[in-house]
Amino acid sequence: MIIESMIDNDLYKFTMLQAILHQHPGAMVEYAFKCRTDGIDFRAYADKIIGEVNKMCRELRFTKEDLEYLGDLRFMKKDTMQFLKLFRFDYDYVKIVADESGQLHIRVKGPWLHTILFEIPILSIVSEVYSRDMSENFEEANNRTKAKVALIARLYEEEGIILPCAEFGGRRRHSVDAQRNALALLVEGCLMSRDKTGLVGTSNVMFAKEFGIPTIGTMAHEWGQAHQALYRIAESQFMALENWAKLFDGTRQDSGDPYEYGNAMIKHYKNMGIDPSTKTVVFSDGLDFVKAAELARSFNFPGAIKVSFGIGTHITNDFDFRALQIVLKMVSCNGNPVAKLSDTPAKGMCTDQGYVDYLQRTFDNRIS
Repeated sequence: MIIESMIDNDLYKFTMLQAILHQHPGAMVEYAFKCRTDGIDFRAYADKIIGEVNKMCRELRFTKEDLEYLGDLRFMKKDTMQFLKLFRFDYDYVKIVADESGQLHIRVKGPWLHTILFEIPILSIVSEVYSRDMSENFEEANNRTKAKVALIARLYEEEGIILPCAEFGGRRRHSVDAQRNALALLVEGCLMSRDKTGLVGTSNVMFAKEFGIPTIGTMAHEWGQAHQALYRIAESQFMALENWAKLFDGTRQDSGDPYEYGNAMIKHYKNMGIDPSTKTVVFSDGLDFVKAAELARSFNFPGAIKVSFGIGTHITNDFDFRALQIVLKMVSCNGNPVAKLSDTPAKGMCTDQGYVDYLQRTFDNRIS
């Protein structure tokens, strides 16, 4: 069984679930799968994927230990723990099929509160079933991770560059074993709290608990997407932020040009009378450690914004084949289309192009 723990999931899924429980418990949503990697025939993998998702739904429950760990996180509330105590994955909300051309179609449809936790485990299952068939050269993968540890140390020793990085790679990992191996090597070789540079934590709650490192995450695109349907579109993103928190330590960049984004945020904070050096940008758009190092150098000047790096596939699926680029994104809420917008067009996602055009015009008018 690939998914063996209910907390083998990203932290932001639990924080968003809590917000949904308190604010929008009746919202109904639908998610759709997309593989951005061309030429993949999933027909040989579909039965295994279906079987693994089915087993996860039948067999997994939150353990007392899981709930105690989550409950000890300062921002998780007791009523959320009581809800999770009763929670289970329901396979009735899921439909998985590979068509005659080999494309994999996955739909998850049901109450937002009861479907939000599906995304990461389903993507992890798809990725592991495919990746194990492609390669099981763990020795080479481990050697590549050791080289990353050495790079982090060399940057600090030779250039004084601090490279704080979080592992964000659960959804596209080669396997549970590969993610565990990579984290073990990073914890041993370059833990930020010990070595002043390197790993600051992981988005995966299970591995944060296992390795005794911070678990990292706030909210994802789907929070803003759902608000497109829950409020008037013109005010939707303001309400998404207002409903989440009053204060923000920084922002995350996951599409577009990172240098333009970082400099735009510096300019924005200065225009608002805020010292940029008190805020952080988390860069996380398809990063490897070389790109992260280049960004760290670029923003290493007095008065610059603080930088951190979310690195996913390059940590958890750096084997001798091309890892899948897969997503499972919300496409509707309460029967209305919603869209993920991106500065990188290929990363945008919506089933209704007319709605995307309308959304773009509305947001453009709101900004202007």
